[in-house]
Amino acid sequence: MSENKLDKIDLKILQILQDNCKITNLDLSKKIGLSPAPTLERVKKLENTDLITSYHATVNPQAIGLSVKTFVLVSLAWHKENALDNFINKIKDIDEVTECYIITGEADMLIQIVCKDIPTYENILFKTLSQIEEIERMKTLMTLSTVKDSKVLPYKYD
Repeated sequence: MSENKLDKIDLKILQILQDNCKITNLDLSKKIGLSPAPTLERVKKLENTDLITSYHATVNPQAIGLSVKTFVLVSLAWHKENALDNFINKIKDIDEVTECYIITGEADMLIQIVCKDIPTYENILFKTLSQIEEIERMKTLMTLSTVKDSKVLPYKYD
């Protein structure tokens, strides 16, 4: 489904579900002004066309003892054969790496690590990440607090 085929009702559904994916179909239908059956049909269409790719519970990391979040700038050793593919395959197996992006600028990759504490981070850094031979250089950016963490995409929904 391309962007221009989304009508105002589809956009309203996307906005509402990003804010609260646990809303019942009945409540959603009331908010968008349709009966439940066509509302459900529209949601299914948004799912089937990959506009909605999944639903998730957002868990408070501190509440489960994960108090450290870092971002790590990674520069790859491009002289190594298949450096990018090998790095990606290895990083996918590290549970504490919750996000990974190929970037431009002073590094090649940006990874987010979430873990219990500083000793755990140190262990990940020196015993796991530093063992990945495709990494040439790393720079850690330690987060102090979260100012904004929005999951709603910036789009004109009206």
